[in-house]
Amino acid sequence: MEFTVERQALADAVGWAARTLPSRPALPVLAGILLDASADGLALAAFDYEVSAQAGIGVEEGVAVAEPGRVLVPGRLLAEIVRNLPPHPVEVALKGTEVVVRCGSAEFGLLPLPVEDYPSLPEPPKRAGTVPGDVFAAAVAQVTPAAGRDDTLPMLTGVRIDIEGATMRLACTDRYRIAARELTWTPSDPGFAAGVVVPARTLADTAKAIKPGAEVALDLTGTADTLIGVSGGGRSMTTRLLDDQFIDYRSRLTGAWTTTARVRTAPFVEAIKRVALVTERNTPVRLAFSPGEVRVRAASGDSARANESLPALLDGDEIDIAFSPQYLLDGLAGIDTEYARLQCTGPTKAALLSAVPDKDRGTDEGAEPAEPADPGGDTGFRYLAMPVRLTS
Repeated sequence: MEFTVERQALADAVGWAARTLPSRPALPVLAGILLDASADGLALAAFDYEVSAQAGIGVEEGVAVAEPGRVLVPGRLLAEIVRNLPPHPVEVALKGTEVVVRCGSAEFGLLPLPVEDYPSLPEPPKRAGTVPGDVFAAAVAQVTPAAGRDDTLPMLTGVRIDIEGATMRLACTDRYRIAARELTWTPSDPGFAAGVVVPARTLADTAKAIKPGAEVALDLTGTADTLIGVSGGGRSMTTRLLDDQFIDYRSRLTGAWTTTARVRTAPFVEAIKRVALVTERNTPVRLAFSPGEVRVRAASGDSARANESLPALLDGDEIDIAFSPQYLLDGLAGIDTEYARLQCTGPTKAALLSAVPDKDRGTDEGAEPAEPADPGGDTGFRYLAMPVRLTS
């Protein structure tokens, strides 16, 4: 095996495959990245029996194959080497008992792993449909902060994906909050329907690494799925699905709210960050909404306190409610409109954060609250968070 490839193209492909490498592989060969050179170009793959990652570099991207072949090399070491190579074409060749990597004046020799012991990569299900990569990446980034981290409750560590025709819904929850996003996609079959739970960490890494501007394809059958495939921009991933049991999150995102407040998103975020500087572990940030303003405040016993007021539009009852500052910031990070909306029914009930389309934002203090958003202008993002009970 022997080929030459542009350094950046190789670095991107190796970086994609290396995401899948296990820190403690069940078998030594699973610590490797498979390099497969052919007349079509170079294919790289990694697999740990749960997640597979594959990347291709075509001839048009600057790879020239002098001798086809397959070789398995230590993945993390290869990633470190390629990341630190100078900006010159990279030559890779199997020479006797080692894989030689040359770039400029730098040369490395790697002892290959037994490629014949490497497991076969899983075949993804059939193509279910496509979605613009930037839309998919944004949706995944909006919901995954709410995914649980406790591996003893695997359902909570995943992203629930519900598909009904041209509508896709993504949701995560850790029991204390729910983040959900609805978007439009293009199914291969207009009547396609599916409901699966994908490991959140894997999906987040994949969505973040898809090339900007690429179209993302999802591979699912919609019937008794155990595997999902995600691909785009010459990169692909498969992962085993989690148990598809999930809470009825959609019913929790609607209600008869007694308080609706609207506030400019960016100043609200900055105020919360400043006030949170005085908080300690488990110390909440309090939000007091009254006509024309919201007061953001926090205190750490007698040692420090902070208080800041912002203009706000209030419709309904005044309220004083408290949240973990990070929970608030995670929810507001998913809102990309000028105004954010907070709706609640009391200081001990879950509150809903959502975006206010610009045409429904109203005006600053003293103005009448705007009418509810036109569903056609809705961003599709909802974030429900449980407040912290105040002791005084």
